[in-house]
Amino acid sequence: MSLSSNGYKPRSRPHTLVAIVEDKPGVLMRVASLFRRRGFNIESLTVGHSEEKGLSRMTILVDGESAPVEQVEKQLYKLIDVVKVSDLSQEDMVARELALIKVRANNLNRHELLDIANVFRADIVDIATNTLTFQVVGDEDKINGLIKMLEPYGIRELSRTGRIAMVRGPKTTTVHEKEPAKIREIHEKAGRRLDGVELPFSSD
Repeated sequence: MSLSSNGYKPRSRPHTLVAIVEDKPGVLMRVASLFRRRGFNIESLTVGHSEEKGLSRMTILVDGESAPVEQVEKQLYKLIDVVKVSDLSQEDMVARELALIKVRANNLNRHELLDIANVFRADIVDIATNTLTFQVVGDEDKINGLIKMLEPYGIRELSRTGRIAMVRGPKTTTVHEKEPAKIREIHEKAGRRLDGVELPFSSD
């Protein structure tokens, strides 16, 4: 990797991986242990239920310099609980993060903080005598920008969820897509059901 003009090595772009895993106790611990043993540096890891009952979705942000993405995928597939792994790094994706930021406030600067919230389209979710709590949703650059603006006022507490992501358009990272029974029935009644051919959910 080449050096930038100021002599510093540019930071490698992190990999965004989505892992569909079985919703069982201990899966998160096994994934974290795998990354620790292999020396992979996790920048963020977000876990939640998926659209499929019994499966959870992990969005993992991995430092690009700690391991090739192909190696990370290969190691994840070695875990019996991992059903599918997708690399979104080169995809056109929607990526978001949520942050709660508690900031020192008083009667002199409260209006300034409210103006900052408006600029960043952040919500004020709690007001106290000497603090304001911001809630902001967006990409990492937006959240980092808000944090930078709030630092001079004094950040009392900060909590970030980590990245969640989806590919734009019809492509998905799901294990399989089932056509809802009601939609199938509508197609069949309208004579649009062809044997052996799956039609899109929303339109045909």
